[in-house]
Amino acid sequence: MQRLDECFARRRQRGGKVLVGFLEAGDPDLAQSERDLRTALDAGVDVLELGVPFSDPTADGPAIQEAGQRALAAGVTLADIIAMAARLRADYPEHPMILFGYANPFFSKGYEATARAARAAGLDGMLVVDLPHEEAGEFEPVLRRYGLAMIPLIAPTTPLDRAEAILRDAQGFVYVISVTGVTGMRTDLPGSFRDRIGGLRKLTDLPIVIGFGVANGEQARRVAADADGIVVGSALVRAARENRLHGLVRELRAALDDIG
Repeated sequence: MQRLDECFARRRQRGGKVLVGFLEAGDPDLAQSERDLRTALDAGVDVLELGVPFSDPTADGPAIQEAGQRALAAGVTLADIIAMAARLRADYPEHPMILFGYANPFFSKGYEATARAARAAGLDGMLVVDLPHEEAGEFEPVLRRYGLAMIPLIAPTTPLDRAEAILRDAQGFVYVISVTGVTGMRTDLPGSFRDRIGGLRKLTDLPIVIGFGVANGEQARRVAADADGIVVGSALVRAARENRLHGLVRELRAALDDIG
């Protein structure tokens, strides 16, 4: 978790905002996926989210669903992804890396075994999309024992009293979902999350990032203005398929660096 704290602190000192980049690990195969992940880091992603493919990705839109299906068809496993993370850690010692996925693959491997392997690979935390706060009691203490953060998700529909409970002992950063619905690029994003951020600032000192929907630099600049950073996923997945990942990350990085 120290890498996460230091990453946000560096961006605060330099100016600009943190770019959290999501790519589905193993899409379309392990070799190409690792090349894409390295491209994203080299081009300016601060925090890397390694998506773990799952057969029933209920929170994801078409781009990430299709990426997960390609990875599963290629036979990619959680063990493969953790091994790839270890290779990335050797070459990118300062960049925080997080496993992003659904509870079933982690439960199937075993929470203890998952946390032990993630720690050994140099991962910094996990984000489990379909494991609500009330049901995280078996997994979160295990992650803490291994020094891994369980990144909290706050939805647009989460009441502030529930958000307070979620954030009471949270670690890493807060992932605020900007819109209701599944992941995916959007042409327009609501401005209501700005008030949401103000309310959450009263509940936690953790950095707050906004995710779901950002597709380009102009949107990134607008969305990140009141937050500590943004998450971009579907747009990066699609850009990787179209051989323009480096260019999109550079566009996003430039937009975020332009925010005072």
